[in-house]
Amino acid sequence: MDERLWKIGEQVVDLAKHGMIIGVLNVTPDSFSDGGVFFDADAAVTRGMEMARQGAQIIDVGGESTRPGAEPISIDEELRRVIPVIEKLSAGMETAENAERPTPNTERRMKFISIDTSKSEVAKAALGVGATIVNDVTGGRGDAKMMRLVGERNAAFLIMHMQGEPRTMQRDPHYDDVVSEVADFFLQQYGCALECGIDPMAMVFDPGIGFGKTPVHNVELLKNLEQLRVEDRPLVVGVSRKSFLAKLTGVSEMKERIVPTIALTAVLRGRGADIFRVHDVKENLAALRVAEAILQ
Repeated sequence: MDERLWKIGEQVVDLAKHGMIIGVLNVTPDSFSDGGVFFDADAAVTRGMEMARQGAQIIDVGGESTRPGAEPISIDEELRRVIPVIEKLSAGMETAENAERPTPNTERRMKFISIDTSKSEVAKAALGVGATIVNDVTGGRGDAKMMRLVGERNAAFLIMHMQGEPRTMQRDPHYDDVVSEVADFFLQQYGCALECGIDPMAMVFDPGIGFGKTPVHNVELLKNLEQLRVEDRPLVVGVSRKSFLAKLTGVSEMKERIVPTIALTAVLRGRGADIFRVHDVKENLAALRVAEAILQ
């Protein structure tokens, strides 16, 4: 593979040799992974800047929990949670980038902010204060205005697959063939996105591990990532600390899911993943770079 490009605003990132880490920043009181530790805006900004220093190229800010069983929140509440955080993060990251000087053996790595939302009103506001990526867990199906907005604003778009909705998605999810059904969904949404004016280079795809899938479905998707690829677009995986890791390993506590996550980051880079959405940036970035050194 000579190149695998992702266009983010006016920047183009090549993921062929060096994959990318997305740092998860949940500005929610009920996140499955951190239990609302970063619900306070100042704490969230501090955590976001810490992840950026540790090597995350994208900080993904989400104000509405998408854990299984989560109830939706209002647009106003979601805006109240995320917009101040994105504003402060954008200013802080710009200051840090201006001060950063790459050494002779390194390249400067741009930092970006993503808004994790399925509401076009929230995405529009976030893009207006510094976000350049929209991460939509509905893959553009939840809000009819979302894809048009992304196209008009020249934003990058992360299209994820989810069966059902967070409130009900883990109630007996069923597929005849999970790999082919997710692949078909990606092709369909790719076509819809093109019709809405989204640059094909701006799209990336996420199979939505744990979003309306059993542990068996999750494993099948991870084993067959390359079958999901659309037009050589990058693939995102988000397995960090998820409950299927506990089922596979027999562990119980959240902290015990960190090591299996790191292991999967290394393994999945070799199976076609380009972008990794994680909570523990430093550890997963180290695993990613070691895997890439061996693979290349």
